[in-house]
Amino acid sequence: MEYQNSISFAKSLDQQDPLASFKHQFHLLEKEGKHVVYLCGNSLGLQPKNAKAAIEQELNDWAEFGVDGHFDGKNPWKYYHHFLTENAAKVVGAKPHEVVIMNNLTANLHLMMVSFYKPTATRYKIMMEATAFPSDQYAMETQARFHGLNPDEAIIELKPRAGEYTLRTEDILAQIEAHKDSLAIVMMGGVNYYTGQAFDMKSISTAAHKVGAIAGFDLAHAAGNLHLQLHDWDVDFAVWCTYKYLNSGPGGTSGVFVHERFANRPDIVRFAGWWGHDEKERFLMKKGFKPMEGAAGWQLSNAQIFPMAIHKASLELFAEAGMENLRAKSVLLTGYLEYILKAFSEHLTIITPSDPNQRGCQLSIIVKENGKALFDYLCSQNIIPDWREPDVIRMSAVPMYNSFEDIYHIGQALNNYFKK
Repeated sequence: MEYQNSISFAKSLDQQDPLASFKHQFHLLEKEGKHVVYLCGNSLGLQPKNAKAAIEQELNDWAEFGVDGHFDGKNPWKYYHHFLTENAAKVVGAKPHEVVIMNNLTANLHLMMVSFYKPTATRYKIMMEATAFPSDQYAMETQARFHGLNPDEAIIELKPRAGEYTLRTEDILAQIEAHKDSLAIVMMGGVNYYTGQAFDMKSISTAAHKVGAIAGFDLAHAAGNLHLQLHDWDVDFAVWCTYKYLNSGPGGTSGVFVHERFANRPDIVRFAGWWGHDEKERFLMKKGFKPMEGAAGWQLSNAQIFPMAIHKASLELFAEAGMENLRAKSVLLTGYLEYILKAFSEHLTIITPSDPNQRGCQLSIIVKENGKALFDYLCSQNIIPDWREPDVIRMSAVPMYNSFEDIYHIGQALNNYFKK
């Protein structure tokens, strides 16, 4: 598409947008009666308007039924994770039994590592990107130490080539091959939180399996952002949070994918809890753990009803919009943001790949002089991006609630700033 830097062009794209009405299903921010351009969906998504009613339903059932809400409520709590599974599977490209909603992201990552990181004397290394989100770095470091290993020796950190900001797929695959005899697991983000680079999860999974390693991904910045196909890409496991692009509230619940090849493998070592035990026998209170089929067999405790109620409400919007449609709009919207930002290339550098296949909706920029001042200025103009130390401004134009007109106004603000 040939973009134009004009309000009429932006409005025409909004008029043609089949998903334009979805923004009205969110509480859009205002400041002193003026619309706020919110670009922080990669950190915390906006609140869906249906979230309040979803929580109130469970509060009402709690008030009416007490403990019997597990069985007699509108959405019986005993089976609550089932109400989210199908729509969650659609978001990540999985079969329903490959997905479960439970716990929080890093807790789930550790649970997956218990089952899938099995270091031996010769095959013990973990591969990840050097600029992974700190929580992932801490998790891998402590997993190595848990197994009596030195993290500096056990963890392979992938770094971009000199003078480049992002990793090349061929370099990732080459490193997998180079460490083929010692590599136990490739554990990467689906989208890097800092640069916004989306990794080729299919190629990485194929390469990992070829050398006998496991392929796992943290999809915190990918779920609800990319058109994922975890089952078809042959990913072994993945985890994600729901409070970013999935708009399910601060500190919201988490999702887990486990490929169906592991669906009926009670022999896989795991840290178990009673909610992962065979649902038909759970309340018999017997010893002897018998995992449920699929990802549900990794559950530990009762469902987190209130955060899961919000997530259920949000997933209904994703099911209605469709990930393929959201992704198509995202490509256009992010492309327009890139077009607007490039007009200021004298002052800033976009470090996110230009190839739409290597990014989601986030663009990360480095301002050549005093980036924090620009960030503060944008906030003063009712444009809310995200600042990440030491020098990156992240902007995420979310297709659910951002518009092309929003992007046009970013350009106007930048023009006014750099004219000063």
